Parts: sequence; structure tokens; C-alpha cells
Amino acid sequence: MSAPISNVRPNPDTVLVDIVDYVLDYKLGSDLALETARNCLIDTLGCGLEALSYPACTKLMGPIVPGTIVPNGAKVPGTSFQLDPVQAAFNIGAMIRWLDFNDTWLAAEWGHPSDNLGGILATADWLSRTAIANGKKPLAMKDVLIAMIKAHEIQGCLALENSFNKVGLDHVLLVKLASTAVVGQLLGLSRDELINAVSQALVDGHALRTYRHAPNTGSRKSWAAGDATSRAVRLALIAKTGEMGYPSVLTAKTWGFYDVLFKGQPFRFQRPYGSYVMENVLFKISFPAEFHAQTAAEAAMTLHEQLRASGKRVEDITKITIRTHEAAIRIIDKTGPLNNPADRDHCIQYMIAVPLIFGRLTAADYEDEVARDPRIDALRDKMACVEDPQFTKDYHDPDKRSIANALTIGFADGSTFDEVVVEYPLGHKRRRAEGIPLLVEKFRTNLARRFPAKQQQAILDVSLDQAKLEAMPVNEYVDLYVV
Repeated sequence: MSAPISNVRPNPDTVLVDIVDYVLDYKLGSDLALETARNCLIDTLGCGLEALSYPACTKLMGPIVPGTIVPNGAKVPGTSFQLDPVQAAFNIGAMIRWLDFNDTWLAAEWGHPSDNLGGILATADWLSRTAIANGKKPLAMKDVLIAMIKAHEIQGCLALENSFNKVGLDHVLLVKLASTAVVGQLLGLSRDELINAVSQALVDGHALRTYRHAPNTGSRKSWAAGDATSRAVRLALIAKTGEMGYPSVLTAKTWGFYDVLFKGQPFRFQRPYGSYVMENVLFKISFPAEFHAQTAAEAAMTLHEQLRASGKRVEDITKITIRTHEAAIRIIDKTGPLNNPADRDHCIQYMIAVPLIFGRLTAADYEDEVARDPRIDALRDKMACVEDPQFTKDYHDPDKRSIANALTIGFADGSTFDEVVVEYPLGHKRRRAEGIPLLVEKFRTNLARRFPAKQQQAILDVSLDQAKLEAMPVNEYVDLYVV
């Protein structure tokens, strides 16, 4: 007969304590991180504005009860909604992730740290409007940028060595965890309350990856992060009431996270929390495509130009070899029918075929009207993915963090084009000087989708000026985006 389990309440797990102490005590000293956070902010909001053109996204937005307006509530950029912070976080989180076109972090786990902006911006805006109503000082946008940096760091550092996808869990688990920590800090939680909140995020139910993979790929992957960051706001608010936490949520034998969901293995860490993740985050600048295919789409654009120059046609192609890395094969190497836009933007073959044929890859290219073109599936059938072990090694190398793809195409007459290799996508840190001006142009384009010229310029005047943005009250900045 086994010994009874001790009912002495343990000290909090070290992982919880480390996250909370980082959030509460870390003093940011990186101008690069703040500048990158500003670029992340504008790119993330811009992608959200583009998503508002898609009814599949907007049908999910607004208050839960139609017509509800929350006094001093958080406003949703690009809309007229003013909501409680939990629902506002869902709205913002869903719109910024809908088109899969903003920042990415790739490691043992993948994900999009900017997803945390849903909870951060909604909470900061609500707190600021409430403070003003009570004659107090609002939060400044620098507070938002710092919260973004810390959320990026928590999510990204946990992702470096820990693969949640290998046990079937979706990476939005990390959004819920990171958002809970930084939102709790914004709410003014004490250290003990914040430890309780983070424990609640880990003991919570977690999303499966079912909706990201064949044969079930679907649009939940576009709102799952909104759900996670809004849940984080809810859990932080629950902790603020003094609700208890669960100190050994990770390590408890039989019933803890490690034993139940992580095959008994503890989390591993490559580095302490700082500002590394924000400084090295990957921006999606050229294509709204799953990030493991960014370099493949870039190579396909080069081959499209070679096709035009040579006089050859896509119909003449008999074989396309995709030399790639293991993660791409696991996530986006896909054959058979593609059932919806969410299916198509997670298929490397589709994301190569479209630029080869049309010389472009836009969000609209995942819709049914383009997907009906028979040349796309004909090309997909001629493609084969092959793992290059060096590409996989360089993908995990912290000094490289490459996302390499190489394409070779052969023709019916026996000829081939030279292989086109792209190791680092345009949004990589190694290509920042080349990428940031294009990121700003992308932001300008997205502002023009939603606002008249005067409003666009007002947003740009603040958003492109680091000092102005950092000093601006959160509510005043969000007001610039109201329609």
C-alpha cells in the first residue's frame, strides 16, 4: 500500500516564481527592444485592420450581447466597439491573428508572441479610461511596449526548449500564460496574487492542435489566440479578488501539468528572461503565410521571374523539389484537398504554387475564387518535400535561427533551373535594415484600408516617433483608431 500524499501546501513551483519575479522586477535597459516593440505594435494593429475586411473575422467581433456598451471600457481599433476588457481582448486578439501576417517565434515550439497584445492593449486601455474617470493618471504607451516585451520573452523563452505540439497541445497555451502574467502586473496584483494567477493559467483547460492539422484544419486557428489572451484577462481579474492559486500546478505527482500533459518531463530553459525574444522576433513582411513557408514563397517569386524571362510556362514543369527543415515538413507539408483558407495558408505546396503562377501571395489568394484555378493543384501534385538535416540544425541554432527553404524545378524537356535557396526571410533580424522600411509601408497600406487621410496621418505622426508614442496616454492612442 502506497504512503498517503502529504497535504502540506508546498512552496510555489520555481517556474511560476521566475515568471512573476521577472514581470515585477526586471528593469528593461534595451532601446532595441523598445524600438522593435513599437514596430511590432504597428505591424500587429495593421494586420488587424486588414482582417476587418473579412466577414469571417468580423462576424465574431463585438459584444457578447449585441448593443452592449461598457462605460470606460476598452475600445477595439478599427471599429466603434467599446467593451469590457475580457471581450475586448478577444476582439483584438482575433483580428490581429486572423490573417496570420504578423510576428512569429520559431523554436522547439512555434507561435506568435504579438497575440498577447489583445489582452495587454484591452487591459491598459480600460485601466486608463477608468483612471481618468476617477481623476487619476492613465497608463502611457511605454507601459504597453514594456508589457509586450515581457510577454514576448515569457512565451518565447518557454518555447525555445519545450515542444507543446509534440504532446498535442496548441501554442496558444503560452499566450494564455504570458498574457496572464503581464496583464496581472498591469492590474497591480501583488506578488502572491500574480503567482496565483499564473498557476490558474497553467491549471486551466488547454487547446488541442486539432484545428491546425489535416484533416481538421479550420478557422479556429485564427481566433484561438484571441480566446487565450482574453481568458488570461479573466484569470488575472479572478486572482485580483484574492482567489487562491495552486502552487505545485506543474510538479504535483499524478495531478500536475508535467505528469498529466507533458509526459512527466519538466520544462527546460535555454536562457534567463530578459529582452532576447523581442529583439530577435520574426516579422512577416512579404507574405501572409505560415512562417516556415516564408522563404519558400520568396524563392518561388524568384522562380516566377525566371519563368517569365525564359519563356517557359508553369504547365511545362514536371517536378518541384522542396529542400526544407523538419518543422516545415511536420506542420505544412500537405497533400490532398484543401478545404478552406485556413487549410491553404498552412500548406507549403499551395504557398509555392500561387507565387509561381501569379507572381504574388496575398491574403485574398487563399480564398475560394483563386483556389479554384486548376493550375494550383496540378503544381502541388508535382512537389515533394525533402528534409535537409543542416537546415534543421540551423533552424534550432540560437546564433542563426534560420528558416531555410530551397526550390528546384524541372521541365518536360529535361532541363532544370538552378536551385534557389533562401535561408533568412525578409522579416528576420539579419535583414532588419532591408525589412523595416517595407514594414512601415505595409502599415501605411493597412491604415488606408480603414481610415481617411487625415486620420491616417495622425496615427503615423505618433506611431513612427518613438518618444511621442512612449509618452502618449494609452486611451488617446487607441482613440486614434476609432471609426
